[in-house]
Amino acid sequence: MKRRDFLKKAGIGVAASAAFGPAFAQASPTVRWRLASSFPKSLDTIYGAAEVLAARVSELTGGKFQIRPYQAGEIVPGLQVMDAVQQGTVEAGHTASYYYVGKAQVLAFDTAVPFGLSARQQNAWMYYGGGIELFRPIFADFGIIQFPGGNTGVQMGGWFRKEIKGLADMKGLKMRIPGPGGQVMSRLGVVPQVLAGGDIYPALERGVVDAAEWVGPYDDEKLGFYKVAKYYYYPGWHEPGPMLSFYVNLKEWQKLPKEYQQAFEVAAAEANLAMMAKYDQVNPPALQRLLKAGVKLRKWPAEIMKAAQKAAFDWYEEEAAKDATYRKVYTAWKRFREEQYRWFAVAELGYEQFAFPAV
Repeated sequence: MKRRDFLKKAGIGVAASAAFGPAFAQASPTVRWRLASSFPKSLDTIYGAAEVLAARVSELTGGKFQIRPYQAGEIVPGLQVMDAVQQGTVEAGHTASYYYVGKAQVLAFDTAVPFGLSARQQNAWMYYGGGIELFRPIFADFGIIQFPGGNTGVQMGGWFRKEIKGLADMKGLKMRIPGPGGQVMSRLGVVPQVLAGGDIYPALERGVVDAAEWVGPYDDEKLGFYKVAKYYYYPGWHEPGPMLSFYVNLKEWQKLPKEYQQAFEVAAAEANLAMMAKYDQVNPPALQRLLKAGVKLRKWPAEIMKAAQKAAFDWYEEEAAKDATYRKVYTAWKRFREEQYRWFAVAELGYEQFAFPAV
């Protein structure tokens, strides 16, 4: 498919790459926005998506459209980004929509749900499978317009202070795990906790939580979890392809010149691609460093995986039965997921099972 066709389908104005000449730069207004991130600067890859966005928007507009990112806590706490954008405290945000399922459970599908889509599949659904079109009216109800803003890829299952051998070991366990993953874990007997990235280590160190998940080897190493919890589980069935999102206050978006909107959309798409590419580059050596530091890598017991998958889809069906918006998104998502899984089982999995050695 031609790049022009992709950008049009993604809702990205291709004119942005050519529209910004000297004459435009002189005539265009100066716009300055603040962007609140849910993440600390120390997590350079996930926070870095906002920096990529800001740099590219500035470049594409001759420096006329400036976006300044702020790390979690500088303007608002990491888990209050949606409120800040909705209320106009900031013009934009970078966050994970499943942090806000307390507002609407359907928001989880904008990020990831257990046993859901991989990063590639999530992009396919958003850009080509109708995901963006489904979510635009949902976010409009909150006074927000949303854009895909990065992906970590399939995550790790989390850090545990004690070894987990079966379902019995999950009962009463206090674990930092937000969104749908937390909902499913609760059905396995876990007591889920929602904590922003910077708050996880002290909670794990003090025993406020017994376990915690964040992203994967590169970020987890930076946060130091291996110093206080030695057991590292995989795979991250709870987040197989979690997408981050850029939020923009809808009223502020509508004030922008069309060319600035196009610049933002192009920059968001670049940031979305860049985050996944960087994680794929930095995670492998980080995992090797963790193993050399004494981390004990463990695969989730099949008993837990099966129970979690059943609990997940039981829960989705329950939510769909009582919420029409959720049902509309879930029905479309489930159909897309089934099609994707059939194809990936033939192409991707068929190759990987032969080519990749067991861990």
